[in-house]
Amino acid sequence: VLGSGEAGKWTAWTMADEGRRTAMVERRLLGGSCPNVACLPSKNVIYSARIASLARRGAEFGLEMDQLRINIAGVQQRKRMMVEAEHQFHAKRTADAGIALLLGEGRFVAPKTVEVALNDGGTRRIFGERVFLDLGSRSTMPNVPGLAAANPMTHIELLDLDRLPGHLIVIGGGYIGLELAQAMRRFGSRVTVIEAGAQVASREDPDVGAALLELFHDEGIDVLLDTQIARVEGLSGDKVRVIAKNARGERVVEGTDLLVATGRTPNTNGIGLEQVGVELDERGYIKVNDRLETTAANVWAMGDCAGSPQFTHVAYHDFRVVRDNLKGGKRTTMDRLVPFCMFTDPELARVGRNESEAKRDEIEYRIAKFPMANVLRTHTIAEPRGFMKMLIGKDSDQILGFTAFGIEASELMAAVQTAMVGRLPFTVLRDAIFAHPTMSEGLVYLLQQIAPG
Repeated sequence: VLGSGEAGKWTAWTMADEGRRTAMVERRLLGGSCPNVACLPSKNVIYSARIASLARRGAEFGLEMDQLRINIAGVQQRKRMMVEAEHQFHAKRTADAGIALLLGEGRFVAPKTVEVALNDGGTRRIFGERVFLDLGSRSTMPNVPGLAAANPMTHIELLDLDRLPGHLIVIGGGYIGLELAQAMRRFGSRVTVIEAGAQVASREDPDVGAALLELFHDEGIDVLLDTQIARVEGLSGDKVRVIAKNARGERVVEGTDLLVATGRTPNTNGIGLEQVGVELDERGYIKVNDRLETTAANVWAMGDCAGSPQFTHVAYHDFRVVRDNLKGGKRTTMDRLVPFCMFTDPELARVGRNESEAKRDEIEYRIAKFPMANVLRTHTIAEPRGFMKMLIGKDSDQILGFTAFGIEASELMAAVQTAMVGRLPFTVLRDAIFAHPTMSEGLVYLLQQIAPG
């Protein structure tokens, strides 16, 4: 198994638990990015930022506080304690399974044969009857003059920063950029987001992009849309200048720190895949079929490197597809219902199609939209921002998709996803009895707007 990320580690653990001799190669962090530098650490820091935001609103809840001081070292200590606990778990689980863990860089030298340049020196060559690739991805560095020389941060460096940036410039208005921009602003940094597209969260509907933009404006974050970066000057961590251009002309944004969050690049170069018949697509991702088999016999690819939607929960599903098919199953990655959540505060969650995708694919639909402020739960917790909306088939009662921007949006989404997985008509949710006062009862009022097909 090359790579110990979500799909890789579960594959290795499962194979070893079943009595198979198993080797796992990991070049840096056991467990991959999610528990070490990405999903869990980012949500840990984001939650600390949310607590800071709530503390500033204390008077709104009848709480009086003379002074609020952000201790970034304390924020990092809380995160690092969690990461260390995760590391210990992964190390023990791997050792208990009897896996040969090789820490180093692996490269194919022959079919199903990998030579590992060990981190502590020397090399080791291993051969397997089956090979599983979980190579992951890394932050994309745009080809902008001066950008690389400015030594910008990715999410990895920002999430391990023991100081608060004075003015953080964020390049990119997607998941990572928006989550971390808001967190840093709530800790006290000045923040500017520069996005090349017409809206933030470019894959979402325009009303979602507008709601996020309003949130950021309300929190004092500058957002520049339709803006291209011409060049970068200076050094991140000291003084940096971003020269940007849009329809209104050239603009210079000066800051202390620079974060690049413009997408991901698969870690598929330089490991000899072309020598063993593992083909890549035009974007550098490994070509796989719907069973995650590569173009080489007995070689599978999973997670980011296979072009799967770049979420930990999808990588885990990739593992389950491969595991079950090896036991004679017929699982596939086709037509997966993949949910996602962006952990801004409030959250953005979606499952299934949005309006933009339905129009693109010429799918006719009915729509119900409901403001979060009309859900009584939001009155009790003073979180009225946002809305939920659901797409229903034009001539059927099928749920096509659900989007929620608001408090506890991810939990609302899970309820709708369950109905979609069970192929239930929307009327089942509309006619259900949900506890009061919860966010879920908002689904009843949302769906009362639509008559059965």
